[in-house]
Amino acid sequence: MVKILFVCLGNICRSPMAEFIFKDIIKNKGLENHFFIDSAATSDYNEKNKTRIYPEVKDILNKHNILFTDRLSRQMKKDDYQKFNYILGMEDENIKNILKIIEKDSEKKVFKLLDFTEKSRDIIDPWYYGNFNATYDDIKYGCEKFLEYILYKKLIR
Repeated sequence: MVKILFVCLGNICRSPMAEFIFKDIIKNKGLENHFFIDSAATSDYNEKNKTRIYPEVKDILNKHNILFTDRLSRQMKKDDYQKFNYILGMEDENIKNILKIIEKDSEKKVFKLLDFTEKSRDIIDPWYYGNFNATYDDIKYGCEKFLEYILYKKLIR
């Protein structure tokens, strides 16, 4: 089983969007039994304030007929490093903060989601920029390319 943790700053926009987009992609391919997928934040702010998935994220997932479970934000913990095969951040700042939490990436599990595309770059935070459609498009593309990578590496049978 391939265990994936999607991570962003607050776990209310990008990382839950990635979690549910990826779950939808693998469900449509009949691969859901080969994966465990979750998402988390690098910050504890939303967890402390019991913040749920941002309404615009729910709207865009509904618009694309992607099922999701509304839930509270959670901060990534150091022991998540041992629980997951891949920890996928959305931007360079997330990667820096993930590395602060886990202290070191000795098993090379930490990547940006768009590292699996032909041109790695950050996925903009729609909380600040308001462009949820662009974020959705980047995340969907990154998830598709990441699944291609998993299948190419034959990490599932």
